[in-house]
Amino acid sequence: MSDSSEANVKNRTLEKDEAELARMGYKQELRRELGLLQNFGVSFSIISIMTGMPSLFLYGLNTGGPAVMVWGWVVASFFTMLVGLAMAEVCSAHPTSGGPYFWAAMLSERKNAPLASWITGWFNLLGQVAVTTGISFACATFLSTVCTLKSNFEPTPKTTIGIYAAVLFSQGLTNTFGVHLLHYLNNISVWWHALGTFSLVIAILAKAPTHQSAKFVFQTFIDGTGPPGAGWSDRASSAYVVVIGILMAQYTLTGFDASAHMTEETQNAAVAGSIGIIMAIGVSAILGWFLLLGLLFSIQDLQGTLQSKTGQPVTQIFLDTVGENGAIVLMVIVIGAMYFCGTFSITSNSRMMYAFARDGGIPGHKFFNKVDAKWKSPIRTVWLACTLSFILGLPSLGSSVAFAAATSIATIGLYISYGIPIALRVIYRKKFVRGPFHLGAFSFPVAIGAIAWICFISIAFILPQVNPVDSQTFNYSIVAVGIVITYSVGFWIISARKWFTGPVKQISAEEMGVDSTAPGETEKYSA
Repeated sequence: MSDSSEANVKNRTLEKDEAELARMGYKQELRRELGLLQNFGVSFSIISIMTGMPSLFLYGLNTGGPAVMVWGWVVASFFTMLVGLAMAEVCSAHPTSGGPYFWAAMLSERKNAPLASWITGWFNLLGQVAVTTGISFACATFLSTVCTLKSNFEPTPKTTIGIYAAVLFSQGLTNTFGVHLLHYLNNISVWWHALGTFSLVIAILAKAPTHQSAKFVFQTFIDGTGPPGAGWSDRASSAYVVVIGILMAQYTLTGFDASAHMTEETQNAAVAGSIGIIMAIGVSAILGWFLLLGLLFSIQDLQGTLQSKTGQPVTQIFLDTVGENGAIVLMVIVIGAMYFCGTFSITSNSRMMYAFARDGGIPGHKFFNKVDAKWKSPIRTVWLACTLSFILGLPSLGSSVAFAAATSIATIGLYISYGIPIALRVIYRKKFVRGPFHLGAFSFPVAIGAIAWICFISIAFILPQVNPVDSQTFNYSIVAVGIVITYSVGFWIISARKWFTGPVKQISAEEMGVDSTAPGETEKYSA
């Protein structure tokens, strides 16, 4: 195909994408230059198996041990794929950066659309902020850990929070001034995760002095959720430990709605966004199991790994298998993956906040709904995302329990925001207009399976994770979720129901000379 023919095809695709966006009532303001690979890459980078798994590896070993980690990964991957398939179908019908909260409005009856959109948007915002917190705080923690190797450095809460702030600040700068670089960073991130995971696993398996047995990896159950004889398997049952132990897998397999949030920057968005979601889950599930098995088979001394002076079992596995020099190299690979993951998490987070602000959904929406004309980036929501993530990360200082709670918040917040539009898709399935990607006869059973799983994990991950329960071990995710429910419902009843009308149809409003940033003025143009 000649260059001119390729250019014509690209132009027709862009025109089609812009027409589809206009059909939903929005102008093309963001730079639309991502392809399928880049759209997939954003979600794949945010799922980031080398972020979620190492950061919660200690939690996994203590909460069920290898058996729950291995089989929990398989179960979580299966049900996450159901969620992803159901989301992909909706995304194809409504490819806009608003993602779940926009879908909720489109799939509801007109009179209920604003409330559905409002609740979904706030849960998605909570999950987005908590995901960025978990990712970038883990990056800061692993940076602190690698600095202790071959040095006398001893991390303190003050140094960790300083590193955390620096990580968020640099990721914010990239999303502010480097939007044109995200395309290339995305490609690098995909290969970094894929080749990095493969190289890391081969290195530790090849250099490990001994390997654990298959029985240890696939059948060993460990309850470290309390003092000896006082864990949750003793106080409640082993099934309780299994249920809360799935958090490591489910938290890792989270954040794939990024493909939806990037659709206004993606070519052929109605197809690419949907396939990006499914590919990100599928590739991450396979690579993740490979990484998990490699780490578990390479454990040399279980107690030594659990009680590592580094505070990170994964670091101890590296030290025991490839030595200190090799461990530094492998830690750099992991930290690099975490950094890419955090950078793209802020990208996704800021797009969701920008879209929600564009529709008047957050306080100060008139300030936050701007796209910088020069950089083609919603700079104000980039820094809002960084600021909120920094604040949410503060309780995690020196507390692994608080960090686990932050990951629970991320998982619950995002999956509830995924579940609401999927449920509405089932309830109002007769009026749903399919996009180019759809599941046909499998749509209903897949959606039911996805909803059931989301209900299950939303309950499971607010349960206490450590016994006995006190002020230091309390799972405060229920508090964060409760605050969002109280705020969103309470503010809705008091005020928002009078002026929030759901996704604003920007073009129609502006053609009538109405300020599209003032939702109260655009009621007749809203969803």
